[in-house]
Amino acid sequence: MIYELRTYTVKPGTLGDMIKAASTVSRDIRKDGYGKLEGYWSTEIGPLNQVLHMWSYNSFDERARLRAELAKNPRWTGEYVPLIRPLLVRQEVRLMNAVRPPVAPASTGNVYELRNYRAKAAGGRKQWLDAFTAVLPEREKYSKIVGLWTTEAGQPNEACHIWAYPSLNARAEARGNAMKDPAWQEFLGKGPGFLEEMHSTIMLPAPHSPLQ
Repeated sequence: MIYELRTYTVKPGTLGDMIKAASTVSRDIRKDGYGKLEGYWSTEIGPLNQVLHMWSYNSFDERARLRAELAKNPRWTGEYVPLIRPLLVRQEVRLMNAVRPPVAPASTGNVYELRNYRAKAAGGRKQWLDAFTAVLPEREKYSKIVGLWTTEAGQPNEACHIWAYPSLNARAEARGNAMKDPAWQEFLGKGPGFLEEMHSTIMLPAPHSPLQ
C-alpha cells in the first residue's frame, strides 16, 4: 500500500467552504473509486487555514492510473475543481509507506495530532524508527497511535505519526503520564538525537472523515 497525505492551505475565511465542497461534491464524485479516503481533517492548532486528507492506493502505479482517470472525469473538472481553485493558496503532497497502517480509535469525537519528524541523513530515520517502535508498546499504555508512516517523496527522511485523543485535556494527561514512564524517558534521552526537526499539528476531523 502507498499512502498520500495532501495538505491544502486555503485563504483565511474559506476553510468552511473547502470542507463543504470536499464533504459533498468531491465525496459524491470520488467515493472510494479513485483511491480510498482514510481521513480528512482541518487544522486547529499549528499551521492555520489548512485541510489535510489521506488516501491509500495499492501501489504507485494504481495511484497514477486512478488520478489520471479522475482528471478526465467531467464532474471533477467541471463541478469540484472550479469550487476549490479560488480558495487554494498552496498544496503539499507526501507519499508515504505505512510502518503501522491506520487504525480507527475505539470511540469517535476525537481530536487528532499529526507529528512529523525530519531525521538526520545517513540513517537517522531508521535509528529513530527502531527506537520508537521498540518503545511504542510502553507509550501505548497511555494513548493509542492511529498510524505511523515514513515518507517516500515530498519530504525526505521524514516519519509521520497520528494520534487520537478524546480531548485536548486527555492529550495533556496522556502525554504527562507517559513522561513519567521510565521506558519513555529512556527513549526521549536518545530519540531526539536522530532528528533535525519536529512539528506538531492538532486537527479536527471533517464530517465525512472515516477517522472520527
